[in-house]
This record gives sequence, structure tokens and C-alpha cells, in this order.
Amino acid sequence: MLNDQAAGLRAMQSNSVATSPGSSTPVRVIAVASGKGGVGKTNVSVNLGVSLSKMGQRVLLMDADMGLANVDIMLGLQTKYNLLHVLEGKKTLEEVIVEGPGGLKVIPAASGVSRMAQLTAMENAGIINAFSELSDQLDILIVDTAAGIADSVVSFCRAAQEVVVVVTDEPASITDAYALIKVLSRDHQLTRFRLLANQSRSAQHGRQLYEKLAKVCEQFLDVSLDYFGSIPFDDDLRDAVQKQVPVTVYKPHSESAQAFRLIAQKVEKWPIPKGATGYLQFFVENLFQSGH
Repeated sequence: MLNDQAAGLRAMQSNSVATSPGSSTPVRVIAVASGKGGVGKTNVSVNLGVSLSKMGQRVLLMDADMGLANVDIMLGLQTKYNLLHVLEGKKTLEEVIVEGPGGLKVIPAASGVSRMAQLTAMENAGIINAFSELSDQLDILIVDTAAGIADSVVSFCRAAQEVVVVVTDEPASITDAYALIKVLSRDHQLTRFRLLANQSRSAQHGRQLYEKLAKVCEQFLDVSLDYFGSIPFDDDLRDAVQKQVPVTVYKPHSESAQAFRLIAQKVEKWPIPKGATGYLQFFVENLFQSGH
């Protein structure tokens, strides 16, 4: 049955490419992860999404922290439905998507489902069908994963094309970020990661944090760790979090908002996904396979 669903997905991909002009546009899938909580991972996901949206990209942010969903809280959104309603067949994916600030679209987390890797074959089929309908309406999918190395985090990171690891300059964050990269590389053959230094004192401080972690990874792991950039934790960012508004909307000229724009510009310069990995269905198929 699982093989049948995967085969059906590939057929859907072929049909959509052949019949719909927009569906041939590559959809970039970015998983945002962190070794531990409290490093500002969701704030990064939200503001990166808004920055890309303001640059003309069609961006969808998926809250993939099934147990501790907080994207809707951070954005001050009132959400009635979530991914669980899609899995249960009560709503379509388009019906649960909510409009966020700055043109960002959001899929609220299904707090009733703790781990994506534990979904049944029927639920996986539901996800496949739901996401396959979106490929011609989307340029970038950002997946805000749970913190840590739970099965769901591994599944989402394996399924995405790009993995951004958010880290702060504190021993626990650095140690746990290394542990996450180690698990994904040694156990699941991921070889490339992009490191984002959050809450940094300066651009130089962020670069030093990257070099510190990259040195250890280079010594003990067979991975490529690229420097994505750094985000300062300024007063405007603190105020924005308290007001439940992205700093890129609340204070677009602030130091932190400008830093988010810089990393968004980097995303636009990343190589365009090609072949099978260029489609949103690739993400869903890999997500489906990684859970088994």
C-alpha cells in the first residue's frame, strides 16, 4: 500500500507538470531547525517568510511543531482549523491556510498530532493529496520544525531541500545544534546545512559563532556547514515579539529587520532546485518515506 501511494504521487507529479503551466515552477522547501528551544527559531521562520513575501515570493509557512505550536501566537492570529482537520478529511489544505502579515500564508500546527512520523498510511496519503494541489500557487515553503531531535524533526529535515540550523552563542545551544547536525548526517545522510547565528552582538560575533561550530563539524562529521548570516536581538525585535507582530512589519527599518532582509536576499540567490527535487511533491514524498 505504501509503494502504491508513492507511485501515485509520482503519477500526480507527472500529470500536473504536463497539464498545468505553473506547476513546472520549482518550489523551494526550507526546514528551520534548532538543537534546543528558546533560540528564536520560530521568530526566524516568521520574519524570513515575511521578508521573502515582501520581495514578491509566494511563501507558505508551515508550523510543524505538533506539540507546542506557536506560529499563530507569535503572529497574533486566531485560527479555527489546522492540519489535523486536513488529515481527518474535514477541511482541504487551502481551507486551513490563514493570511498572515506582509502577505505571508500560514498552515497552523495540528496540536492533536504529536509526531508527523507516526501518521498512518491513510493520513500520509491525505497530506500528499493536499500538498500536491498547491505546487502551482507557491514559490517557497518554510517548515518551522520542533526544537530538538525528535522523529518529526528528522522527517521534515530529510524531506526538505535546505536545512537552516538556528543557534545562539550559549553552550547548550551550540552543543545541541551539533547533536542535531550529527544525527541528521550520521543516521540520515544529510550532508549540507546552513547555520544562522541568532541574537548575536554583531555580524563579526555571528561569524565567529559559525566558525566555532564549523570547526567541530569539519573535524568529526562529513558535512558542509554554510554560513547563512546573523540576526541581532535589538529592542525593536523584543517589542515586536511582545506585540505579536513580526519585526519586519512592526519596524521594517530596524537593525534586525534589515538583517532578515539580507538573509532573504541570500535565499533568492541559492541555486534553483532541479529535476524531481524541484517540486513540492518531492517534499511530501520524502516526508512520507522518512516516516517509515
